[in-house]
Amino acid sequence: MRCRGLTAFLVVGAIVPAFAAPPASFHLECASRARHGAQALAGTRYGEGEQNFGFDLLASPQVSGGACQSDAPFFVSVTEPDGDYRVTVVLGNDATRAVTTVKAEARRLMVEQVSTRPGQKAKRSFVVNVRTPEVKTGERVRLKPREIGNLDWDDKLTLEFIGQNPSVRTIEITPVKVPTVYIAGDSTVVDQDKEPWAAWGQILPVFFNDKIAIANEAESGETIASFAGEHRFDKIFSAIRPGDFLMMQFAHNDQKPGRGFVPIPQYEELLIRYIDLARERGAHPVLVTSMNRRFFTRGGKIKPTLGDYPRAMREVAREQKAALIDLNAISKTLFEAMGPEGTLEAFVHYPANTFPQQARPLADNTHFNSYGALELAKCIVQSMRDRHLRLAKFLSHGIPLFDPASPDPPGIWSVPPDPFWSLHAPYER
Repeated sequence: MRCRGLTAFLVVGAIVPAFAAPPASFHLECASRARHGAQALAGTRYGEGEQNFGFDLLASPQVSGGACQSDAPFFVSVTEPDGDYRVTVVLGNDATRAVTTVKAEARRLMVEQVSTRPGQKAKRSFVVNVRTPEVKTGERVRLKPREIGNLDWDDKLTLEFIGQNPSVRTIEITPVKVPTVYIAGDSTVVDQDKEPWAAWGQILPVFFNDKIAIANEAESGETIASFAGEHRFDKIFSAIRPGDFLMMQFAHNDQKPGRGFVPIPQYEELLIRYIDLARERGAHPVLVTSMNRRFFTRGGKIKPTLGDYPRAMREVAREQKAALIDLNAISKTLFEAMGPEGTLEAFVHYPANTFPQQARPLADNTHFNSYGALELAKCIVQSMRDRHLRLAKFLSHGIPLFDPASPDPPGIWSVPPDPFWSLHAPYER
C-alpha cells in the first residue's frame, strides 16, 4: 500500500447560507484558452480572490496534451448551492495511458478505474448531491467537530481524480431535477472522509446511472433519535420530493447503554414516524438492517451483537409494508464466507507502521476499509434486484450478479488510496 502521509482537509472559503444564489452551470476545459462557452482550468485555483472554480486542496496538475494530468491525485472545485448536479467528464489524454477514478465530495465513488490509451477519450456522466448545513425552515444541522470543513458540508462541488496518471479533458456541471436517494445512518454508512476508513454509502453511487442522485446524509455516532435532534432529518425533509427515496439504517449506536441509548419501543416509533413522513411527501421509504460486527464463535459463525434491533426493524417493515434490505442477515452470510481471517481484509485491521506515525496496530471490528465497504454495497445492490425494489431500475447496465456466499477476493479493490489519512476511529457514542 502506498502512503502519502497524514493530512487534514483544508477547505478554502467559509460556508455561506444555502439557497442564496441559483445553481450555476460550468463547462471547464483543461486548457489555457477555452473555446466559446467554456472556461479554462489552466492556472486557476479555487478561492483565490473571487475565483469560484479551479484546482483545490492539493497541487495543481499539469495541463498538457489536451488534458489535466498528474502522477498524484488532484481536485477541482466549483461553487454551487444545495442541489443535484449532473457531472459529465471526458477522461484521457493525448500522450500517455491513464487509469482514472473519479470521486466526489468526501470520497464518494462515482467512476471507477477507467483505462484510456494515448489519444483515447472516455465520457462518463453521474449525479452529485451538494448540501450545506442550512435548512430551508431556518434551522441548521448541528455538525460534529469532525464535520467542520468536511467536503460534504461546504458550498462547493468537489471532484477528485485519482489513479495511474489520472487525466481529464473536460468537466461539465449542470443542475438537474432527478429522483434523489436520501440516506440516514451512522458510521457504517457515512461518507468516511479519510483513509483507511470507508462505508457502504460512499461506494453506492458507482452502481447507479445519471438519472438519480445519492444524498448520503449519514454521520458517525448517530442514533435514530440523535439524527432527529441534530436536525439531520429536518434537512432531508426540507428537500425530499415525490418520487425520492429515504433509506434508513440505525442500530449500532442505538443499542449502546448510556446517554444515547434508544430503547426498542422508541426505535420502532421513530422508524414509523419517518416512514409516514416520507410517504406523506410522496417518497419511498427503504429500511436497511445494520450489518453484523466482526465477532465470531469458535465454530466460525457470526456472533450477533445488535440485540433485538434488526428484528424490530424487520417487524416494522412488515407491519408498515415498507421495503426492506436485510443487510444484517446478508452480512452474516458474507462474513462467514470470508471467515475470521478473511474478514481482517475487509475491516480496519492493519499492523503497526502500515501508515505514517502508526505506532500501534489498528484493530476495529465495526468499521470497514474500501474493500469491505465495496462488498457491503454489492450486497445492498443485489438485494435491491432480488426484491425488485423501485431503486433497481436506476442501476447501471451490466452490473454483475453478486453472491454474498462467494465474496470477491480483496484484490478486487485496486484503486490507489486517497491522500488524506486518519488513525482515529470514526466518532462513536
